[in-house]
Amino acid sequence: MRVRDFFVPSWRSAEIQDTTKRGPRVNRQIRISPVRVIGADGGQLGVMEVDAALAAAVEQGFDLVEVAPLARPPVVRIMDYGKYKFEMAKQARIAKKKQHVIEIKEVKFRPGIEKHDFDTKVNHARRFIGEGNKVKVTLMFRGRQIAHPELGRAVVERVAQALADISKIETDARLEGKALTMILTPK
Repeated sequence: MRVRDFFVPSWRSAEIQDTTKRGPRVNRQIRISPVRVIGADGGQLGVMEVDAALAAAVEQGFDLVEVAPLARPPVVRIMDYGKYKFEMAKQARIAKKKQHVIEIKEVKFRPGIEKHDFDTKVNHARRFIGEGNKVKVTLMFRGRQIAHPELGRAVVERVAQALADISKIETDARLEGKALTMILTPK
């Protein structure tokens, strides 16, 4: 036998009930009695025992769903639980479809970049910012180019000036190893 078979930490022995992941209690899962009951039409039926509330729900062809477990007495509602779950899943899908995840796109430059290459890469960065993404401008030094970081800083400043109309600097140009990086965000 191992030592950990005998030792149970105090933080593990107390189970914390998390109702957000499991969903609400339904029908026979509701144990606390009495409960405040809300009818299928939204009107209050009053405070009654769980068995009586469950019988009323079954009589109407619905489920008994706990909507406010922390209230005293707990609040339950008579509703079609399958339809409720479907509507919640539908709303979650719609919300997920509408959200936009901001990504960090990277555009790499070199200290001796020519004008056409510079313009092409700036146009790529402009498109990324127009889509609502952040852009990480990386200037890579090779070999002895690191001896003249001022040439790299000049290129990065040109990028910032070229994109100043649609972006702002989130992180200033910083030398990290053999790379000079700067992050731009949409205005």
